[in-house]
Amino acid sequence: MNWAKLRGSLRVRLLLGTLFWIAASIMVAGWGLSSLFRQHVQAQFQSELTSHLDQLTAQLIVDAQNAPALQLPLSDPRLTRPFSGYYWQIDRVAGSADDVGALRSRSLWDHVLALPAPEPAAGDSDHVHIAGPQGQWLNAVVRTVQLDDTPGQAPVTFRLMAAANERFMLEPEAQFNGTLWLALAVLAAGLVVAAGVQVWVGLAPLRDLRRALGRIHSGNTQRLEGQFPMEVTPLIDDFNQVLAQNAQVVERARTHAGNLAHALKTPLSVLANAAQAQGDAPSELAHLVNEQIDIARKQVNYHLARAQAAAASRLPGVKTELLPVILGLVRVMQRIHAERGLDVQVGPMATDLSFRGEAQDLQEMLGNLLDNACKWAVHHVDVNARLNAHDLVITIDDDGPGLPPAQCEVVLQRGVRADEQVPGSGLGLAIVDDLARLYDGSVALKDSPAGGLRAVLTLPAATLSAD
Repeated sequence: MNWAKLRGSLRVRLLLGTLFWIAASIMVAGWGLSSLFRQHVQAQFQSELTSHLDQLTAQLIVDAQNAPALQLPLSDPRLTRPFSGYYWQIDRVAGSADDVGALRSRSLWDHVLALPAPEPAAGDSDHVHIAGPQGQWLNAVVRTVQLDDTPGQAPVTFRLMAAANERFMLEPEAQFNGTLWLALAVLAAGLVVAAGVQVWVGLAPLRDLRRALGRIHSGNTQRLEGQFPMEVTPLIDDFNQVLAQNAQVVERARTHAGNLAHALKTPLSVLANAAQAQGDAPSELAHLVNEQIDIARKQVNYHLARAQAAAASRLPGVKTELLPVILGLVRVMQRIHAERGLDVQVGPMATDLSFRGEAQDLQEMLGNLLDNACKWAVHHVDVNARLNAHDLVITIDDDGPGLPPAQCEVVLQRGVRADEQVPGSGLGLAIVDDLARLYDGSVALKDSPAGGLRAVLTLPAATLSAD
């Protein structure tokens, strides 16, 4: 795949730009929503632990033996279910009165939570990450309090802790992230499809414009036609104006060429009439004048045809159906060479073959080639045509003597004749070669399977219809 061509595609640019921003937006949105949800879960988790710790602090008392006790059990039933993942613990801080042991939730069973140093100051709370029972990892809130409820006794310092399994915080985050990224992936896929549809619909006028240009190129019309958006309409109007101006220039060139032909042919006719007025015994001068007038006429016709073809080859929207021209020329050749009894056959060909150019130029080229084949043929002349990619390939075969390979290129030059004994000016094949080149085509001479010469004329094709 040609990357340079893809980079120059408007469709690829729009899609790549849209896909980049979709991906960036999805990533930023996913990261932002995931962060917000994680903060929310953590806040809720810590709030629940703080609530347990507050209840624990409110219910804590010191009994007559100076040991910690709770007035009422905590309200959360999970604190009474063994290894439920929710725990609390009360420790006497070292250095206080006699250590009588710790008070723990039923959910801890016989496990004692070990807290890292340093301990928080009295009245403050701290958040720690510690190991729990059965390999659990806990997030805990720790608070140190002093109680002096017993008269005559020194204040007692206790460390209170409420803890919970951290998976209660991590699992909702993981589930939310999985659902979030799945939803964002579906959203991204929908946005990509929407972007593709938007680009396809948005560039539809350009496809219509391309088809309209194809109709001009194929010769079905001479201007851009169709309904186009207002953003493209000024371009269409300017292009149609250029096409109209081009057609006017070509028409003026043809008019000037016709005027030039008329201006030259009239004096030549006068000179020819003057030379013929010499009577039954024309002088050598009259013969020379007639000969030069004939050459001048042929040269004028040659250059005028070349100039007209040069203008027509650059005029869009021009085409000529091939089969009617061939059949018409074959009928003419059969009448011209009727006394020789030539068999001129047209092979099977598609009826929709068309030449992208002027009818008179096609008649000029095929007429010269057919006339040349009929001059040299012994019995048969065959004409065939086919479509090769975007080109018309027309072959004309005769069963005459043919030409040596060295002469096949030479006879295409202006003024060169294969046999001086056969009537002609040496301009016919040269005109064909020049006209074909003006249309970016070609003409080639080679050996024919029929035994004589094969002329292969390649010209640009035009279709009868375009999308």
